[in-house]
Amino acid sequence: MTSTETLTMERFREAMSSFPSGVTIVTTADEHGTWRGFTASSFCSVSMRPPLVLVCLANTAECHSAFRSGERWLVHIISDEHTDLAKRFATRGADKFADAGFSADDGGLPLLADAAVKLTCDTYAIHSAGDHTILVGRVTRAETSEQTPTVYYRRRFHPLALDSSNGVPISAP
Repeated sequence: MTSTETLTMERFREAMSSFPSGVTIVTTADEHGTWRGFTASSFCSVSMRPPLVLVCLANTAECHSAFRSGERWLVHIISDEHTDLAKRFATRGADKFADAGFSADDGGLPLLADAAVKLTCDTYAIHSAGDHTILVGRVTRAETSEQTPTVYYRRRFHPLALDSSNGVPISAP
């Protein structure tokens, strides 16, 4: 593509799919206590002081209003065993929490106990950005496990290979 060509949405999507990222399932409860959630690969740490993370949510998501008005939410960094669940949470109209292994945390939010990492977040800021909303959360609790996170690359899930002797990710040749 030359600098004079018009960037298409498909070309941009293809380019962004070439950036490997972790996969998260983000959950909350709406004002009626109904559990809501979505899958996001657009997630990162923002700040250490205070501890902030951000996640991006499509403006058209069914759970959008619950997250815009919510004061607290959970980020679950998933392992390879949760890829089918991540696909379900990315599917509009799916019964996301049915037989999915979630239980209520101390505040009644849906918690996936066997996630690789679990972060409890208080809403810190909300920003509109094109067709998405950027949710910035102040992390109030962080739990890690021995689970290895999965990676999303070129529209597919991939297990993260680790060197069994030291736990460091192995590079592909």
